[in-house]
Amino acid sequence: MNKLKIAIQKSGRLYDDSVKLLKDCGIDLKNGVNKLKTECDNFPMEIYFLRDDDIPQYVEDAVADIGIVGENVLYEKNKKAEIVEQLGFGKCRLSVAVGRSEVYEGVEFLNGKKIATTYPTLVRQFLEKNGVRAEIHEISGSVEIAPGIGLADAIVDLVSSGSTLFMNGLKEVETVLRSQAVLIRNERLGADQQALLEKFLFRIRAVKKARNTKYILLNAPNERLKEIIGLLPGMKSPTVLPLAEEGWSSVHSVLNENDFWDIIERLKAAGAQGILVVPIEKMVI
Repeated sequence: MNKLKIAIQKSGRLYDDSVKLLKDCGIDLKNGVNKLKTECDNFPMEIYFLRDDDIPQYVEDAVADIGIVGENVLYEKNKKAEIVEQLGFGKCRLSVAVGRSEVYEGVEFLNGKKIATTYPTLVRQFLEKNGVRAEIHEISGSVEIAPGIGLADAIVDLVSSGSTLFMNGLKEVETVLRSQAVLIRNERLGADQQALLEKFLFRIRAVKKARNTKYILLNAPNERLKEIIGLLPGMKSPTVLPLAEEGWSSVHSVLNENDFWDIIERLKAAGAQGILVVPIEKMVI
């Protein structure tokens, strides 16, 4: 039986979200702790647990058909693998940081400087793009301490909140790359594996759509029903059901997370009452 082979991070910042995504997609994976490979009981899939740096190579070599990896790793490793879906988690940025006391007025500050990083390929591309000549020191781990011990004048590292930079007396001054987790595939994927990938993508997109929407139920006075419906486009149009109390209707719809609070305020102003908001587990369009 054909199976779709997927590589995910065995530990680290993408592991938990990758496993959660698989489970949200209804894929029952066996415990992968201290394992390199496991199989799924209810979907034709094998899961490989790898170092994140190795995932692009495994996908390029077709050891794995697909993989979940950060864009920062994919671009740094520069392997032949195609992005098929952005997954919306693991968001961070690869940024230039310098000492907080430094006067930074632009990338020309980096000319002639020493830059410590674990991403030499991306840093080199960034410097070339901006016409900057600097010395790159490739190191692994604890990049943020490099300026403090005199190893470098600046660093390029992943940043989420910026708290680690602050604790080490640094400030973020340039963004090299905005990154998130992506699903990648081997460029020569066979027809059977591609068909399985399409089924997997269908589930992923249903899960992603649900994350960004809320199901809403409310009571509306009939004399203002048209106005309230106009605020709730839904997937096609809102569902309207009569209430036992004469002159009132129950309205059901979905809202995009980004528009949620603005629309709720307008619904209240239009006379809506008893507004109930429910999370959506899956959403198939």
